[in-house]
Amino acid sequence: MPLVAEGRPGPVQENTAKLESGPASSQPAEDAKKDKAQEKAEMDEMDEELALYLANLPKALRKLGGFHQSQKALLKRAGKMEDGLEEPCGIGLVVIPCFQMFNNIRCFMVFYCILLLSQGVAFGLVDLSITNFQKDYNLKPIENFALAFSYDVSSGLVAIFIAYYGERDSKIKWIVVSSFLLGFGSLLFALPFINSRYNQQRAEIEDICEATKVIDTCQENMLSFKLKYLVYFIIGQTVQGIAGMPLYTLGITLLDDSVKTHSLGIYLGIADASSTLGYALGYVLGAPLIYMNMDMEVNNGNQDCNTINFLFAALLAWSTLIPLLCFPNSISGTEEIKAEKQKQPQFLYSTLKDTEHKTVLSLPSALWNVMKNPVFWGLALSKATESLVMIGASEFLPIYIENQFILLSRSATIISGLILLPGSALGKLLGGVIISKLKMSYRAFMIFIIVTSVVSIALLGLILFIHCDPGKFAGITEDYAGTGMLGKLTSPCNEKCRCSTSVYSSVCGRNYIEYFSPCFAGCTHSKIVNELKMYYNCSCIKEGLMISEGEGVLIDALPGRCDAKCYKLPLLVAFFLSIIIFSGFSDVPLTMVIIRTLPDKLRSVALGMSYVTIRIFGTIPGPLLFKSSGEDACSFRDMDKCGRTGRCWIHDKTKIAHLLVGICSFCKVLTVIFTTISFIIYNRFLKKDSHTLPMSMKKMKAKSKNKEKM
Repeated sequence: MPLVAEGRPGPVQENTAKLESGPASSQPAEDAKKDKAQEKAEMDEMDEELALYLANLPKALRKLGGFHQSQKALLKRAGKMEDGLEEPCGIGLVVIPCFQMFNNIRCFMVFYCILLLSQGVAFGLVDLSITNFQKDYNLKPIENFALAFSYDVSSGLVAIFIAYYGERDSKIKWIVVSSFLLGFGSLLFALPFINSRYNQQRAEIEDICEATKVIDTCQENMLSFKLKYLVYFIIGQTVQGIAGMPLYTLGITLLDDSVKTHSLGIYLGIADASSTLGYALGYVLGAPLIYMNMDMEVNNGNQDCNTINFLFAALLAWSTLIPLLCFPNSISGTEEIKAEKQKQPQFLYSTLKDTEHKTVLSLPSALWNVMKNPVFWGLALSKATESLVMIGASEFLPIYIENQFILLSRSATIISGLILLPGSALGKLLGGVIISKLKMSYRAFMIFIIVTSVVSIALLGLILFIHCDPGKFAGITEDYAGTGMLGKLTSPCNEKCRCSTSVYSSVCGRNYIEYFSPCFAGCTHSKIVNELKMYYNCSCIKEGLMISEGEGVLIDALPGRCDAKCYKLPLLVAFFLSIIIFSGFSDVPLTMVIIRTLPDKLRSVALGMSYVTIRIFGTIPGPLLFKSSGEDACSFRDMDKCGRTGRCWIHDKTKIAHLLVGICSFCKVLTVIFTTISFIIYNRFLKKDSHTLPMSMKKMKAKSKNKEKM
């Protein structure tokens, strides 16, 4: 260490200095004092450089026994010794000075958001793929449950353990592991589509009326692909569930340690918006492939695109591995922010025992400290009810738009996605920005949640006033001019056509009545003109305006649904977008209050417990309950597909509207109730603890109030 040898005077140098100072003993005492002061300043400067040099050595070297002890002694001498030593940016022994400019929370935030984006992309692709797979393959109830909820179950099982042990260890290491697992999970999703044929269950029928055709709606599925798909997707979602918990527990506490209190909302809002936008990106990438498969025979090229999409999600997650490995355990500036936060009064949990994270036996103690906090439970249940709002809206909004405004299922799904995904992302981002810019207190957070929830409930009530006149549907609302029966698609005009309900391809007749398919309209001929398929000679269509296609052929029906002549869809979009935005306002404040109702060492455990609560009361039972309640609103279902009950094609729009508004309103009311209970208990804690504050703390609060008055 040449820097130490040159900067610190040794014994020989001290003796030489004494000999030289002998003849000059008559110099003034002031010169001697200046020399001593200058020498002391140089030594202090060398000590500071030495401390900085040692602090920048990799942690692997500092853990060596004797070197570690000498480093502590020198740092104490320099006055730079701290409990949480900040480290440089680098990998192992490799520390590049020019890269230290990236050792800050903003650069970490970039890679953290990319990681959340990659998981969102995987979620969007998985949800679309599973929905399509469940329609094409007859799955057992246990297979459906495992396929749909393996992520929720796995994340709920490991959330508390990851949160607890990750809090006392390096959070960066856990997030790096999460990055690897996210990429590995996405890779597992791609494996079933490699060198496999996705044999979709399609009815090989002609869509027109033919008395002698053979309907084969029970094709034999490829069991090998089905088994491969189930195994890889269940394992992949399990891995994704484990990988997601460090992001949503330790990642949040890492941000809380590294940013100022009133800036945390902005960072959390950006993180939540990144995850939602990632889901939207995955939906955009996967939806065209699903619709292509619905409209045509199996195309192996589409399965190659599925593989590419999942590989893209894996590479996106793995692209953050090396950058995240470079970040130290304590990001630059963290210790200073921690010291400032410790000076702030935190008297809400003064009676709670600060659990030490040393042994496995301390985990029950930490859980007990979290569970006995009533404020936490009210807020955790509020997060669960908020998740139910989004689940209910995702389940019923597409169905409501499709049946209320007489749109194709594809169009209704796209419109719903444009409302829910950007609205949720914008709401979470704006919620974080608003509470940060206004520098709200935690009491104000809860008031903000209650007010925005009440606004959402009021807007939901207005949805019931947006409706259109019901369209005419043969066999559902019309009885084939008195020749058929309501609830039955067959009538004397099409009973010899041997039509199937396995494929829903609606047509609009010239009488402005919608038919389930050209076959049920009794159409015997079709013709393509300007890339548009037209049907004529339809035995069930005898009224309406005659239309000629130019060659003397009279057109009876066109593909698609009849125009509802209802122009209230933009109004619904505006109202529901506002509802989702106001609902998203609650997300960031709820998270911030949860991590502030307990000591710092219990923040991650509290977040882990809140995610377990969300799984138990929200994301697992919610879809099951909503789907079962939606069954009552079904007007017509495919009953003859392979002799089993098929999917619901047509819903009662009034019942769907009541379900949509009722479920979302009920969940928002529960949010208001739980948050109000937490607010009342929180105020009682404040009043109780304010009487036990030290006298110095009371004086400090009194001075701050006087300053505000002045």
